[in-house]
Amino acid sequence: MQIIGYERPETLAEAVAILDSQGDGARLLAGGTDLIIALREGRQHAAVVVDAKRIPELRPAITEADDRLSISADTVMTDIAADIRVRKHFPALAEAAAVVGAVQIRNRATIAGNICNASPAADTAPPLLAYAAEVIARGPASLRRIPIDEFFVGPGETALRRGELVMAIEIPVPVGPAGSAFGRLTRRRGADLASVSVSASIDGLGRTRLGFGAVGPRPLLATDHSGVLADPGTEPATRASLLATLAMATSPISDVRASREYRMSMLLVLGQRVLGTAITRRAEGRR
Repeated sequence: MQIIGYERPETLAEAVAILDSQGDGARLLAGGTDLIIALREGRQHAAVVVDAKRIPELRPAITEADDRLSISADTVMTDIAADIRVRKHFPALAEAAAVVGAVQIRNRATIAGNICNASPAADTAPPLLAYAAEVIARGPASLRRIPIDEFFVGPGETALRRGELVMAIEIPVPVGPAGSAFGRLTRRRGADLASVSVSASIDGLGRTRLGFGAVGPRPLLATDHSGVLADPGTEPATRASLLATLAMATSPISDVRASREYRMSMLLVLGQRVLGTAITRRAEGRR
């Protein structure tokens, strides 16, 4: 039987010290929707579980300041999906948060947990990539800002260093006309993991950022600086060809959810659909 210690720090400094002293033997507990199951099934092991729910700096909060939206680490999916600022500026993130598991999961699952689990199929990862989000991490030495595209390293692996924990996610508020959208395909409706997910964000300069999920060893970002994907007048065949070129960076695998061939085909179909919605929202001023 696995014997696990339990710590419930009251301060950020205390939590960081525990994580630093325990190294790979520590597991941070926020919502627990992934961790508890993984420990119970033996897919993860821990010398100590560090409960982060009493740390003031991590408590649920969504704030807007200096043209950036900050979402604290313990903010749950239900609150993200319902927040009026998220829905206004970052609808793709609201759409992604609204489909994370079942309603009971969304009431517990946190945004920090979703990205720190580093699943290639994490629902919030593609929109965060498309919005150029930054992860705010605190460690033994200092505060660190990590671009979200550098945060995901591989399956279950992030760029967090020993003793670091995620404090918040920050996203720059779009300037000028912008549009975004999120979409995913699953084997069945409900709480299934995505077989393919795509998010698109078009900014005021016509630059398109695409976040791809469940089609590689980590969530992936591709960017079109040409303005071709964002232009409503672009011929469908031209848009499809450029999207296919950008999608070549992905490395789909075959598993129980879908074959490699299906994923690649549906990536292009879903990408076209999501792009169309983002273009429409930009034209309508709906973000």
